[in-house]
Amino acid sequence: MIKNIVIVDDHQLFLDGICALFNKHDDIKVLLATTNIKDAINCIDSENPHLVITDISMPEMSGIELIALLKKKQPKIKIMVLSMFANIQSYKDIDAYLLKETNEEELIFAINEVVEKNRKYLKIIEDKEENIILRDNNVLLTTREKEIIRLIIKEHNTTAIAEKLFISTHTVMTHRKNIFFKLEVTNIAGLTKKAFQLGII
Repeated sequence: MIKNIVIVDDHQLFLDGICALFNKHDDIKVLLATTNIKDAINCIDSENPHLVITDISMPEMSGIELIALLKKKQPKIKIMVLSMFANIQSYKDIDAYLLKETNEEELIFAINEVVEKNRKYLKIIEDKEENIILRDNNVLLTTREKEIIRLIIKEHNTTAIAEKLFISTHTVMTHRKNIFFKLEVTNIAGLTKKAFQLGII
């Protein structure tokens, strides 16, 4: 089976590298590899690929928004996320989730699982310092993220949280972004409500 794939990512070097990798496989055809989300959407609409590979952090439109848009337009389309984040996000609408450091063998295996066998392939990486906790059947939170949620709700700003937890402000911002994505909220009120529902506060 020839698997038709569209790849969209904001790093051209990543696109070049993954295309070179796929070129070694006769059963994989890259229809488009682009940094332009609009071009990707147009190609997906016209070509109906088997699989779309994307990241969740892009400047023009977030991968989350792109995935939601594609699933709304084509509910059966398969989505693979290749990310630098070390732990899985909320996996609604995602068929495969792997780290960008994933080796070629596992990447090809995951593609086959998703496209040919119609199975999900979600790579859950446990942080050495944190336990990943499954809550609400669909949300994975680390103990550090739960700490940060409580501090955010107590109206601590990024700098204060960083100082209290002895981590950098950049790390706090990354955790905050992950938390809002996982819990599918956009503001503190939504975060507070969801945290209460999950028993975090």
